[in-house]
Amino acid sequence: MTKDPAARIVLKQEWGNYFLFGVESPALAGEAKPGQFLMVRVSDHIDPLLRRPLSIHARERNTLEIFFKIAGRGTALLARKKEEDRLDILGPLGAGFRLDAGLKGKAVFVVGGGRGIAPLYFLARELRTAGARVKVLYGGKSLPDLPLKQKFEKAGLDVACSTDDGSSGFHGLVTGLLQNETNKQNPAALFVCGPDPMMKKTAEIAAREKIPAQFSLESMMGCGFGACWGCVKRIRKGDDGAWRKICEDGPVFSGDEIVWEEEG
Repeated sequence: MTKDPAARIVLKQEWGNYFLFGVESPALAGEAKPGQFLMVRVSDHIDPLLRRPLSIHARERNTLEIFFKIAGRGTALLARKKEEDRLDILGPLGAGFRLDAGLKGKAVFVVGGGRGIAPLYFLARELRTAGARVKVLYGGKSLPDLPLKQKFEKAGLDVACSTDDGSSGFHGLVTGLLQNETNKQNPAALFVCGPDPMMKKTAEIAAREKIPAQFSLESMMGCGFGACWGCVKRIRKGDDGAWRKICEDGPVFSGDEIVWEEEG
């Protein structure tokens, strides 16, 4: 873990309530892996006191990108930052996605719901570099909730979209799109991030179709490195379903490890 108290914002893009920042920090970028996250201080004052956890969206040499949606006071304050402003950041943190060398030449699906798409751009490009045939399934409520669609396409990635209202792509939930795609071909692996109900449904599909799956869990975090026990989730290790810290043991877990809320 590294602390950069003066990471410089070199890029800012926005689409309504969605924002993408490029942050120059050689120390942080040099250690980053897909699925890890950063703890970002959003104010120069003590209120709000806690940092905000944000997935690493991309890495470009000495720059990391973060993508987020305004979801509360902290992200609203962060969204006000401008290019050339400085951010105090801790990271990279957590255990990221596991890239199996056995995926070379095989089809894999990367499934993102809403702002859960954030860590999957970095991952999709790393999977492609490793030789996997990557398909991105990107879901949102409506077309404005798919702001990164063109970015994935410009990177040369195969993208299929879904919208709840039918304004773009498949009319329905991204889990419906996933079921359609798995009816055509069973991928060798799934990599997933999004709201808990969407991920639970995806886990059910993965179990039924016998597809290995990894899930990046979302949670409010106090510290980001395991000291506060503020981000626990029931995770099976062996036969138990003990409480584990998402920030330290995750945020990425295998689908068969996660005890979804209804099971608890």
